[in-house]
Amino acid sequence: MGYYVNEFIKNTNRVFPQQGRYDFYRYDMNENPEGLPKEFVDSVLKEITPEFLSIYPEPDRFLKKYAGYIGVKYENLLTTNGSDMAIRYLLETFGEVGKEVVTVSPSFEMYWVNCSILGLKHVPVNYEDDLTISVDKIVNAITENTRIVVLLNPNNPVGNIYTEEEVQRIIAKTHEVGAVVIIDEAYHYFYPNTFLKYALSEENVILLRTFSKLMSLAACRLGIIISNPQIIEYVKRGRLTFDTNSIALLFAERLIEHPEIIQRMIDIENEGKKYTLDSLIEHEYECRDCRGNFIFVKPKKDAMEVTEMLLEEKKILVHAYKNALLKDYIRVSIGSKRAMKIFLDAFYEIDG
Repeated sequence: MGYYVNEFIKNTNRVFPQQGRYDFYRYDMNENPEGLPKEFVDSVLKEITPEFLSIYPEPDRFLKKYAGYIGVKYENLLTTNGSDMAIRYLLETFGEVGKEVVTVSPSFEMYWVNCSILGLKHVPVNYEDDLTISVDKIVNAITENTRIVVLLNPNNPVGNIYTEEEVQRIIAKTHEVGAVVIIDEAYHYFYPNTFLKYALSEENVILLRTFSKLMSLAACRLGIIISNPQIIEYVKRGRLTFDTNSIALLFAERLIEHPEIIQRMIDIENEGKKYTLDSLIEHEYECRDCRGNFIFVKPKKDAMEVTEMLLEEKKILVHAYKNALLKDYIRVSIGSKRAMKIFLDAFYEIDG
């Protein structure tokens, strides 16, 4: 007699990130290639004493400071172990087995992966051939069976954004059917037109932020759920007791105490993006500003072949796609001009 395995988990196919990336130039996962300033990191590390490590995490001090930083109340916030865990909590809390979760496609894979794990029906709204999204199709996909609608603004990987009117239309339709809206703003700092106000004013809107992208704390794992107090309370009831680690909370707290560091990193990455796009256009490449900290570029050679050659010959990681819509492109994470020159020099040599 065999043992029981949850059928949803048993039937979920997973592809996990590549390992052994430390010795490479990393432009494949939308991290900051160079990270936080070393002097800042060194100053925070001095606070991590044996006593600090022996105490269970306490997120409230960070949350109260973060609330003031973005202009909300403590009751509007919840920390999670990265946005990954925020997604799991939200789909567990507001999803219903057999009912529907609407997302655009392609999008961040952990939405459909969690649908599979939890027995939710994923309803993808596909991109058009010109890499635009039809909001009419999103609205039409929302039915009485819909429990959750997900919008990434900007979306990963294609980088589209939503207008105020489009978001209002989608929220209005979810009110009609009793669904919640998750607006994932992982790339907020690169495209600052936030929809935060809807997370505070609407009963069914939830906003996600992360400290993994611009804030350069991907190793520490820190995500934020922002919504009305009732939504936050529901998610709290299902979360792990000690979800976010103390090192992540400490780094994040010290970082928001230094907004000048955050602004400097924004300036550096914006400068790096402009430098990269200008150079690619000068070299007559088709490229796309994806509004986050990444771009699309269409190599002259096969995109998968170029990706493999960059890896093998230059120790450079970029992201290529098997998806029919995106197979001709590579996605390249953005960093400083110095970091981007390393990529561009290698790319032109291999794709020339």
